[in-house]
Amino acid sequence: MLKSRVITALVLLAMLLLSLFVLPVAGWVALVIVLVLQGASEWARLAKLNSARARLFWWLTLLIMLGLVWFDAHHSYQQQVLTHLPFYAVSGLLWVIIVPTWLIAGWKVDQPLLLALTGWAVLIPTGLAMLDLRVISPWLLLFIMGLVWIADISAYFAGRKFGRTKLAPRISPGKTWEGVAGAMLGVSIYVLLVWFSTNFEIGGVLPILLMASWWWVGLAVIGDLFESAIKRQAGVKDSGSLLPGHGGLLDRIDALTSTLPLAALVILMQQLR
Repeated sequence: MLKSRVITALVLLAMLLLSLFVLPVAGWVALVIVLVLQGASEWARLAKLNSARARLFWWLTLLIMLGLVWFDAHHSYQQQVLTHLPFYAVSGLLWVIIVPTWLIAGWKVDQPLLLALTGWAVLIPTGLAMLDLRVISPWLLLFIMGLVWIADISAYFAGRKFGRTKLAPRISPGKTWEGVAGAMLGVSIYVLLVWFSTNFEIGGVLPILLMASWWWVGLAVIGDLFESAIKRQAGVKDSGSLLPGHGGLLDRIDALTSTLPLAALVILMQQLR
């Protein structure tokens, strides 16, 4: 199982790097739309939408993404930013307030419309963030995604080696506080390595970056736990079977959905100042 996970992860990483740095803008946009649509298909399954509603959800997701891409192609960068910011604000509200409350209260939501709206709040801002952050800098997008990956890997191995205290046993019995501590240590080392290897070109002050990376771990954990809660409610182990050893696409990007949009929100707001 671990071997399959590692092989799949390496293949995905190679494909991402090629796409991130080689694909033209149109190719990257098309790839992001495909990823969002795959996420929509898996979300429809988790939300237990019937076939008609699942198709409608998928097509509306495509229309929303195409509409945003069309708008961006016909308006100035500042107008694009002003249009994207509300999507990121909704994402921030979702991940900072609604989802933590959802998880603590143990809500069981079975209304298709509410679950569909939640799906859009999860997927659309993530797709937009992948587009916006790549425009700013592919290296910036890679750095932010790397934070999530390092946190995930560090939490996995720290949890396996030292895990004793359950983080949220009702939602995801395998996650531990020791794993979270390992993730915080892992991202701290990652930030330090990037900081010194880039001659301070990633900007900011090191202590602030370190604290932001710890906050990032918290957001990543929330995203991971939320998808686990939705899967548990749906009665499935994985969101899909697209990726050998990993499950579905949502199983791999759950932590990115809770982090990339907030990164885009902060960075774009800084640009408007």
